[in-house]
Amino acid sequence: EVQLVESGGGLVQAGGSLRLSCAVSGFTFDDYAIGWFRQAPGKEREGVSCISSSDGRTYYANSVKGRFTISSDNAKNTVYLQMNSLKPEDTAVYYCAAGSFFSFAANDDAMDYWGKGALVTVSS
Repeated sequence: EVQLVESGGGLVQAGGSLRLSCAVSGFTFDDYAIGWFRQAPGKEREGVSCISSSDGRTYYANSVKGRFTISSDNAKNTVYLQMNSLKPEDTAVYYCAAGSFFSFAANDDAMDYWGKGALVTVSS
């Protein structure tokens, strides 16, 4: 059974930090780029960041560059998203996903697998 389980969401003040984790199972970790999309109320889903665990390539949306850092622990089949200098506009449900690196970069949400989402709320 394929599972992507997110953890680490919550409420934080503007300027604070959170770390999201995505633990995956049921498929070969190295065969996919894994990362996050986010969706804020009333807005379209946005590709935030991803990492290709096979070669370490990373992608970041312009809105999070310099503030978010993605990493992976291949031994644990887990991907992390360290989010610093959080802003109220980062408030959204963050969904872990596995799919094509190029789909993440093109903001194409045609992913192969999805997690259930983790809510991140940044207060001003």
